[in-house]
Amino acid sequence: MSKPKIGIVIGSTREGRFGDKPANWIYEIAKARGDIDVELVDLRDFPLPFFDEPASPAWAPSRSEIAQKWQKKVASLDGFIFTAAEYNRGPTAVLKNAIDYAYNEWNKKTAAFVGYGGVGGARAVEQLRLNAVELQMAPIRAGVHIVWADMLAVMQGEKKLGELEHLNKGASDMLDQFVWWTKALVAARKAEIAEESIAA
Repeated sequence: MSKPKIGIVIGSTREGRFGDKPANWIYEIAKARGDIDVELVDLRDFPLPFFDEPASPAWAPSRSEIAQKWQKKVASLDGFIFTAAEYNRGPTAVLKNAIDYAYNEWNKKTAAFVGYGGVGGARAVEQLRLNAVELQMAPIRAGVHIVWADMLAVMQGEKKLGELEHLNKGASDMLDQFVWWTKALVAARKAEIAEESIAA
């Protein structure tokens, strides 16, 4: 049985972003598990315009070639770990925009979050969990929250994320839960496809 394919989505595109650090950190921890295949998915590689399609991708194909490329990438993955900065009590506009540029491709897949900011990105993550539910995803309970004091220590070169044991523990707990749900949903999707082929 092939390993579930997981995308770690870097949810910021601005110059000088912090998001590379948590993305690379959680990537290395997830990769070391050996029970999932992980890849970094950088929104800089998908320069989506702000949503301007005639209808939601839930109802009509997207005209934008970049959107189509993005949707294919989302469709190819079994679950997602989003790094989420918090701007004014919410997620980045570029991440929300990318989420809105797909629909069916998100369905019945897991979502986990690594938040960062003043309260560990908790308020941005809370909004993203609601978005995930609307997209028929399964957002897991456990998450990682990198508070401002930890961010500052990393940005000033005093610490690396991997040296902060409370974050490593949180990442391990989150990944245990995330992988369980991902495997369960992969199996359920395969069973659904098999049933549909039999019915056809």
